[in-house]
Amino acid sequence: QVQLVESGGGLVQAGASLRLSCAASGLTFRSFAMGWFRQGPGKEREFVATISGSGDNTYYTDSVKGRFTISRDNGKNTLYLQMNSLKPEDTAVYFCAARLAFSSGAYYLGSEYHYWGQGTQVTVSS
Repeated sequence: QVQLVESGGGLVQAGASLRLSCAASGLTFRSFAMGWFRQGPGKEREFVATISGSGDNTYYTDSVKGRFTISRDNGKNTLYLQMNSLKPEDTAVYFCAARLAFSSGAYYLGSEYHYWGQGTQVTVSS
């Protein structure tokens, strides 16, 4: 079966950095575009970033541009999210998700993604 397992979350102070990882198994990793979503307390799930199957194309929500970097290592079947200059507003459970790279539809919609991880908690204190 397909599994996406996030790791790397934690408790940090504002201005700190974290690197999230998402280990994928049970799928042909490079055939899937990957995304990061997050859900903060009392908020709806929010798109954060996505990356094409090859890693050549990336897109970010405005609030993280210049601070977060999405990347992938297809040889390791692993997705990453480097988060710098963290803010309290970044506090959320972060989920990785996978969608077929050639699928039509909006990359920022969670409904377009086929598989989801369990999430990892990121807490940023002020």
